[in-house]
Amino acid sequence: MSIAEYLERSAETMRAMATAPAAAQVEPAARLIAQALKAGKPLLVCGNGGSAADAQHIAGELVGRFLKERQALRCICLAANMAVITALGNDYGYDTVFARQVEAYGEAGGVLLGLSTSGNSGNVVAAFEKARGLGMTGIALTGQGGGKLASLADILIDVPSRHTPDIQQVHICLYHFLCERVETLCMG
Repeated sequence: MSIAEYLERSAETMRAMATAPAAAQVEPAARLIAQALKAGKPLLVCGNGGSAADAQHIAGELVGRFLKERQALRCICLAANMAVITALGNDYGYDTVFARQVEAYGEAGGVLLGLSTSGNSGNVVAAFEKARGLGMTGIALTGQGGGKLASLADILIDVPSRHTPDIQQVHICLYHFLCERVETLCMG
């Protein structure tokens, strides 16, 4: 495959997302996140591997700034604290590493944003189950169909692809848009 072919495949996935039903869920997701943050409630973000890096990226944009100077927003990346993750993984098992942190940092009215290309990551699924029990809103960024997260998320934004790199590339565009909208909505 040439770079031109690779980029074209990526662009096709972006175009498919632009017209997918899930695209209509992005603005409501931004509004729910902004509503929670303006009320002083937390936004918790999690994912594994590349999605963990994306979760850190999201937290960096919202705690710091995306495009505008503003007050820091209460966003915590659950994939960022290696001491906590390794302790929980060792003591309780890897599937608990996010749910236990949701228990520690989450609260009713807050939002859990989970990234999982398959929608089936055990630790992300467990975090959504814990968040639901606390009265938090769950927003999932996944690949096509949403996997197990489809039935746990209040808002499912599933990219119409099953190819992990293409899904992750669209996730970056989606969460950049979310950050821009949340920033604007929290300033207004």
